[in-house]
Amino acid sequence: MILALDTSTAACTAALFDGTGACIARRDEILGRGHAERLVPMIADMLGERRAQSILVGVGPGSFTGIRVAIAAAHGLAIGWEAPVMGFSSLALLAAGSAAGEPIAAAMLGGHGELFVQEFDGTSLAPLGALHNAPPPLAGQAIRASLVVGPGAAQLVAARGWGEAREAFPSASAVFGLAESMRQLPAAPLYARAPDAKVAA
Repeated sequence: MILALDTSTAACTAALFDGTGACIARRDEILGRGHAERLVPMIADMLGERRAQSILVGVGPGSFTGIRVAIAAAHGLAIGWEAPVMGFSSLALLAAGSAAGEPIAAAMLGGHGELFVQEFDGTSLAPLGALHNAPPPLAGQAIRASLVVGPGAAQLVAARGWGEAREAFPSASAVFGLAESMRQLPAAPLYARAPDAKVAA
């Protein structure tokens, strides 16, 4: 079995898959805060006496704290289970949950009023452009897809003045919508921007 999890946004999400990639259990909760307290009990409730042979974890971009919660949990479980752990883009996961054949953009809230945005092919979910971290007007200029999904979709569409905004959150149950190569990232944070805290000179 394969366990997938993501806590990059307000959503705390985990899913369990069989060897064919079919989802056999899932948990999706919109928490806002408290991922660290909720994630492991959620996984334990979903697994019962079962254990996974491999783990997939969302590495961001997204909330600094949220990204670290999922990655720390994944590494901890991987040690206990002696299981490999690999990463995937949380923006790609967001796009996978709403892909419908046309180009699609995923938009998440970043710090300081900025957005994390990236555009994907609507069928293969291959990236069609680079990951951007920018204020909504600049983020809107970087995205050509009409359909924008995610917690930051409304801000991006409003800033550029056209397109369809669809509020959505990542669901780990959609991870096998991503190509295998997109599920083999290093299981380390993809922050996409510099931390707010600075080391004293």
